[in-house]
Amino acid sequence: MFLRNSILLFLALPALLHSAASSQALDLRDSNNISQNILPRHGTHPQHSHAQPVVELNETEVLEHHSPTPPSYYTIDWEEPEHATERHPGLIVSHALFMGLAFFIALPLGIVLRSSAHAARGIAMASFYGLSALGCAASSLYTKLTPNMYQGSVHGKQGYIILLLVVLSSAVDILAAIRRFISFVRDNEPKSPVKFWRWVVLNKEIGHLRSGPEYTSLVMEEPEEKFGSNIMSRESSDEADLQETAQWANDVQNHRRNYSMASDRTACGSRSPTHSDSTLQDAKHGRNTKAQSLTLRVGNVVLTVLERSLVVAGFAQVLTGIAVYTGGCRENYLNGCLAHLIKGGIFWCYGLLTFARFLGSFAEFGWAWNQVPRGDPYSAEFVESFIIFLYGITNTWMERFGASPGDPFTTKEIQHIGIAVMFWFAGLLGMGIESKRIRKWLAASIFSPGANNSNLPEETITEPSSYKASFNPFPALVIGVTGSAMAAHFQTYLFQVQIHALWGNLLVAFAVLRCMTYFFVWLGPPRSILPSRPPTEAIGSFFLACGGLVFIFSTEEVTLAAMRRGRDDVMMFLNVAVAITCLAFCWTLLVVGFKGWMKSRRHNGVTYRTAA
Repeated sequence: MFLRNSILLFLALPALLHSAASSQALDLRDSNNISQNILPRHGTHPQHSHAQPVVELNETEVLEHHSPTPPSYYTIDWEEPEHATERHPGLIVSHALFMGLAFFIALPLGIVLRSSAHAARGIAMASFYGLSALGCAASSLYTKLTPNMYQGSVHGKQGYIILLLVVLSSAVDILAAIRRFISFVRDNEPKSPVKFWRWVVLNKEIGHLRSGPEYTSLVMEEPEEKFGSNIMSRESSDEADLQETAQWANDVQNHRRNYSMASDRTACGSRSPTHSDSTLQDAKHGRNTKAQSLTLRVGNVVLTVLERSLVVAGFAQVLTGIAVYTGGCRENYLNGCLAHLIKGGIFWCYGLLTFARFLGSFAEFGWAWNQVPRGDPYSAEFVESFIIFLYGITNTWMERFGASPGDPFTTKEIQHIGIAVMFWFAGLLGMGIESKRIRKWLAASIFSPGANNSNLPEETITEPSSYKASFNPFPALVIGVTGSAMAAHFQTYLFQVQIHALWGNLLVAFAVLRCMTYFFVWLGPPRSILPSRPPTEAIGSFFLACGGLVFIFSTEEVTLAAMRRGRDDVMMFLNVAVAITCLAFCWTLLVVGFKGWMKSRRHNGVTYRTAA
């Protein structure tokens, strides 16, 4: 029996093996068909939903999707001794130093001095141009002595465009200074360095030297000055008396200052003996027309926004300069690099502006968690919602940059498009909530259609105290959800996952602290026009700025370079980001504090009432 069964099994073995092979081939063919229908998670990268982040760097896989990292200016200057004759690190360090001093020291000082109508603004702007000239000279010399390691760089072109915008923003001051210099040269009186300094540089009138009537009508008034004071002028043959009415700290103080007719900010000029009274009246009537008044206001706002934006443009130049110097953001790294630099830079600047609001900036608009001193400007939450809406409606269509027509949507693209759409409609929702008209419509729901609402007691329809402030959580909600989503963002390597989780959690922390600010302000709405400085905003702004900086650090090239050099340490990245953020916050405090000190000198008669 055993022998018969063994013979039958031996005869059936080929058939069983053939059947097993056929079944295995069929399973393999079905598996291949299924795998062809499964799209990769992030496009070209072989990642799957169940894959775990990799700990060690796989250079072979990196080279499958990216070109080898080419040499750069950084490697020539610091890492390749064979290029000793071509290395000039001192020149590039000088360029960075001079341009940094120009854009982050001299330019902010010039803006502050201009807003305070100080005569030393010309000195600050002259130092800006001098430092910029030294920086450009160092850069030009470095470019001539060093091989071109970055083809198609636009860093230099963008820098010259920004310098041109600075010149345009100072055009009125430059023309006035040129005219004062010409008047000084043509004057027959004895000349001295003291007179030159006082008349040409400081713009102070000396005896018979006066500016002509064609420049006395130039008004360079800051928008915030309109909220802080009302300036009235009276014509005189020698000087104009300007009486300012400043309401500050809920007190009304009258201040009287004598302004020189030669000042570039003179509201009304002197009478010229060569013109008749009728001609002067016609010119005065023309200047007071509504069209010219509107043009002047728009021009002042545009000039103010342009000046402030130049500092942000300087920060953008820092980012592009680092990318060019280190050889980053090239080929198929470009889109991801730009996304991290732009979005991280937005969060970084947003954090600095939020800290400036905490210190008291934009208090004239009621944005420093205070009551609006005068007028009815847009709330800070409305501006935040508008920027969020603008970002979302544009970025929705940018996520497909780099994709070929007909390519299917990858998981990563769907993730980012979903975030952009959230920005789009959450920003629109935030603007709707901030609309006073929509608020009135919503409040009208208390009235019954068939009832006589005219008999309601007046005290029952009085606006509650919470209406004095804005409690719009959607800007914070958008940032918090973005941080939470990016903290869970899948990455190829574990270090990249940890870095994304770090800055994502920092954004979530900002959102939580902003909601805490709303909670405390809801309990006690602001009752003074002075900045209330909620401490939750100070901490939240720090988390926001630091999160934006770590966002920039999480660029794929930076993380891969850190892993190659053994610097893939999350604590190191966090400490560097915290240190830079602290430095930037100190810079913000100095700029805002200096501006406040300059304004306090103009309004030195204002007294503060101690809170009961």
